[in-house]
Amino acid sequence: MPEQRSEVDRFYGGVIKYRKAIMIAFVAAAIISGWLATKVYVDYNIMNYLPQGSPSMVSLKVMTEEFGGEVPNCRVVIRDADRKTALEYKRKLEEMDGVISVTWLDTMLPLNMPVEMFPQSLLDTYFKDGNAMFLLTVDEDKQTETIPAIYDLIGEENMVSGTAVLTVVATLNTVKEILIITVIAIFFLLFVLAITTTSWVEPIVVMTGLGIAVVINSGTNIIFGKISFVTNSAGMVLQMAVALDYSVFLIHRFTECLEEIGDPEKAMKEALKLSTSSILSSGLTTVIGFLALATMRFLIGADLGWALSKGIIISLITVLVFMPGLILSTYKLMEKTRHRSFMPSFEKFGSFVCRITMPLTIVFALAIAPAFIGSINNSYLYGSSKIYGPETRCGSDAQKINEIFGYRDTYVLMVPPGDNSKESSLIRELKEYPEVTSVMAPVSVIGEAVPYEALPDTLTSQLRSENYDRIVMSVSLPSESEETFAFVEKMYETADRYYPGSYHLVSEGVNVNDLKNVITSDNLKVNLVAIAAVFMILVLTMRNLLLPLILVLVIETAIWVNMSISLITGTPLFYMSYLIVSSVQLGATVDYAILFAQRYRENRLTLGFTPRESVVKTISDNTVSIMTSGLAVSFMGFLLAIFSTQGIIAQIGLLLGRGTLCSLFLVLFVLPGLLMVFDRFVIHSFSFGNMFRSAEKSKKTA
Repeated sequence: MPEQRSEVDRFYGGVIKYRKAIMIAFVAAAIISGWLATKVYVDYNIMNYLPQGSPSMVSLKVMTEEFGGEVPNCRVVIRDADRKTALEYKRKLEEMDGVISVTWLDTMLPLNMPVEMFPQSLLDTYFKDGNAMFLLTVDEDKQTETIPAIYDLIGEENMVSGTAVLTVVATLNTVKEILIITVIAIFFLLFVLAITTTSWVEPIVVMTGLGIAVVINSGTNIIFGKISFVTNSAGMVLQMAVALDYSVFLIHRFTECLEEIGDPEKAMKEALKLSTSSILSSGLTTVIGFLALATMRFLIGADLGWALSKGIIISLITVLVFMPGLILSTYKLMEKTRHRSFMPSFEKFGSFVCRITMPLTIVFALAIAPAFIGSINNSYLYGSSKIYGPETRCGSDAQKINEIFGYRDTYVLMVPPGDNSKESSLIRELKEYPEVTSVMAPVSVIGEAVPYEALPDTLTSQLRSENYDRIVMSVSLPSESEETFAFVEKMYETADRYYPGSYHLVSEGVNVNDLKNVITSDNLKVNLVAIAAVFMILVLTMRNLLLPLILVLVIETAIWVNMSISLITGTPLFYMSYLIVSSVQLGATVDYAILFAQRYRENRLTLGFTPRESVVKTISDNTVSIMTSGLAVSFMGFLLAIFSTQGIIAQIGLLLGRGTLCSLFLVLFVLPGLLMVFDRFVIHSFSFGNMFRSAEKSKKTA
């Protein structure tokens, strides 16, 4: 043990001795990282984060290899158009850089035919009430240039929608929204620190260290190759909110040690040794909560989990290595700018909590089961079709297009060629489905008896490859609904009867169906990993079995209450938001429960207080710390909810902001009651050596 202490002394001695060089190195790293952050590629397409082995991804890869194109990802509608106007627009759209293909009536049948001879289902799909609708396939790598060009071409009076549009709108809006959120967040955190600390300079010192860590984390995201739009939008804000405490805690320890020791360098070394355990244990539980997301098969969760975990680790390193030098360089200025505390004494608040905590604890016990049941019975959204509301142009355009043409999705079924009779039977069955409005395939276009070679090259290249016939269907379903999921399963069953295991199905609906299956399968795994990991860390650090169970139960119940509110209000949840916040809320707010419990045990065992006195003392001493962190996380969440036009990001923010308040309430009002009820069990610690010896003794006795 003395040897270990010596190693710690030498390490922190080096941190203090070479603090100027360390500060220069961190600033240089931040400057380089700031530049690298501009080079990190942000992916806004949800579907790119499906596992590559999922059916939709495999099918899409096959189709791209066989036919060199993808399914349409954009719908353009021109109002008050005749056939001549429509063809002119089609020509202009086809000439645009980034547009791979444009499908309209003339793609299906020659336009020299009288309109009366066109099948009504075909007309309703592409030309209805004077409105012409074009289905476009836009190159994913050129969407950010192509979609704005389409907007310029069609003007305000016409409409455009689709996944390509959603991706581009998210791309263009996110940078502006992140800037607004970051600026407001910085001013808010400075305000919170100003009223919860006792120096005007301390908030600036804390935010400097926090900013260094955030910038380094943003730049080092380049090691992932790309990051998701969720990580790009929420990662920086979450890191700022969660890591705020670490620097504050170190500064306060330093101030206490400086009063006792007098020598700044010795005081800093002692402060580091005293605070390292608390800072690291707090950070470790947060990292573990975030790392649970990395177990998701749906890779946006893994992307966010790795980035946030890296961010907290960088924040911890920054606090323990960079901040000592910064504090020693500025402590005199902090001393000169001391001011009275703006926070009231929370002793009376502690007495009030003691009076009401037992009734609230009973209510808590009765509410656990209903909260859990409510949290798992929400209605969920899985894809990106509803991430923008009707108040935005893309949301409004999508709504108007659906009102005119109804919901449309293009399904592509690829089957082995060579058996025209079997293919015809399949197509006849597909046409009987009420959801299928049109079918295009080699045998359906010209018939079984006509040689395939008689078809025009423009059609054959899109309908048959060396290995597959391509059956293209227009389906009157949205890309996401329970009816869509049922239809996709019915398509799989039908195709499997004709071509067992040798077909591929592609569409937005198929993608979202895979997305649903992958995300929902992640749910139990992610939650169990997060809960089990946090529980084990608490057992190891607290050396108690019941107390970690109580702490995890309190925070998990706060999560269940948070999600149940959405059920009560009838608000559908993006399943991705639900899953991410379930882990992030646990990782970000379990620290409040840990701090409260640790101080309660300290007051009971070290100071000899009664359970009630310990609760009053704990609340009086720690409410400011807990509320500072909690309100920071909550406010950051609400900032995302208010300023993000992207539905998934906004909902993550809302759930996180609301969930943090739920955690705060239960920690301050319910946890005290639970600690008093189970006082005799939670104040004691076990020895791992005794545990192992007892287990070995029992084994020998048996």
